Amino acid sequence: MKQLFTFILIFTQYAMVYAQQKEKIHLWPGAVPGETDARHPAVVTPDGSRNVVRLTDVTDPVLEVYPATGAHRTGVGVVVCPGGGYNILAINLEGYEIAAWLNKLGYTAFVLQYRVPKKETGALQDAQRAMRVVRSRAAAWGLDPEKIGMMGFSAGGSLTARAATLYNVQTYTPVDKADSLSARPAFGMLIYPAYLDKGEGRKLTPELAVNKQTPPMFIFATADDTYGNSALVMAGAMRDAGAPAELHFYAKGGHGYGLRPGNTAAEVWPVLAAKWMQQIIP
Repeated sequence: MKQLFTFILIFTQYAMVYAQQKEKIHLWPGAVPGETDARHPAVVTPDGSRNVVRLTDVTDPVLEVYPATGAHRTGVGVVVCPGGGYNILAINLEGYEIAAWLNKLGYTAFVLQYRVPKKETGALQDAQRAMRVVRSRAAAWGLDPEKIGMMGFSAGGSLTARAATLYNVQTYTPVDKADSLSARPAFGMLIYPAYLDKGEGRKLTPELAVNKQTPPMFIFATADDTYGNSALVMAGAMRDAGAPAELHFYAKGGHGYGLRPGNTAAEVWPVLAAKWMQQIIP
């Protein structure tokens, strides 16, 4: 009974936050490329531990739009990729709560429900399509199409790095005029990223084609994070390629903390990230 009550409470909180979004965009107007399952809303898992809402079985990728309001709007948009090991999406911890933070800074946020579980190819297609769709409709939200970036957490950090380095790779057949636009993020933010060190000897994952055209990156991780090496190898690759990158590597914090209070890393990275964005996006 206690577990059922906890699940109902978490689901109610999820529904309340979900209702605050201003718009939901289905990324694919026709067939979802490579998807064999029927379209349906994402499934909320029964695991509500740590007050995290976990979505899975995403067959109909969507963007949930959180426009910045007020006089402090910057004209900058950020596509947010929650983490979850490419199995689930920690949609409130690394999605909606991040959108609220970005809104306070004057940025319009787009929370991406990319395909899971274990659909890494589909996830990259969704990320590329998300960048193009946001660019194609930038004027509707008062955004500069050249100032649309992406940020991700854990597996979402992996997806952000992939989108930022593979933007010239055609991963799907164009479906409309939006697909004539660039999928390159203006900047990338990797918060405790994972899976970037799959190369031999824990070097950079081979598919990540880092070069001088790779967009600027903000990277944050901690030494006690099992996936911490991902941040180090990505920053090293950016440095070697002559691409701008800022790395912060703290001693403690672990993994999967988002913006939640009580964790020093969670309290530090947003301050550093906000300052970095102000510097690189005039």
